Amino acid sequence: MTLFAKTGIRRKELIAVDVDVIDWVEQSIRLKPTAKRTNRTVFFDDETSFILRRWLRVRESRNKDQVMALFINNRGERIQRSGVSRMVEKVATQVGLHDPNSERMEDHFSPHCCRHWFTTHLRRAGMPREFIQELRGDVRKEAIDIYDHIDRKELRESYLAHIPQLGI
Repeated sequence: MTLFAKTGIRRKELIAVDVDVIDWVEQSIRLKPTAKRTNRTVFFDDETSFILRRWLRVRESRNKDQVMALFINNRGERIQRSGVSRMVEKVATQVGLHDPNSERMEDHFSPHCCRHWFTTHLRRAGMPREFIQELRGDVRKEAIDIYDHIDRKELRESYLAHIPQLGI
């Protein structure tokens, strides 16, 4: 859930992450190519690093078949779409963001809501729009965007300056 909220990645991208694509020094993850994403690198902060390292210790005891997937289920297999949804809905219900019995759309919290949360918090914290687009992997279509190359170091520094701390 934290990786969703702090990176803005899509559910399919989260499922596809393998352990060996995590750069612990730069605190980044290299995502697999998809049709929807232009930028394949996402960053994470110290808080997320702490949580991921803790998860890796739990994961180790479940990973009898040496699966490369970062997130595995109780059987040691790569987590599936439904498992991600259940996990997000369970946590969201615990904190009062999801009501599975409600018919109102605004009472439901899905994995995609984390992408909205990520975008909204970066924007409200004052991050430049083009940096948010780059982190989200959105296509920048205007002519100026073609010539405006965003420096990876500058993007990472801006990310770390704007991403909110969850107090975990």
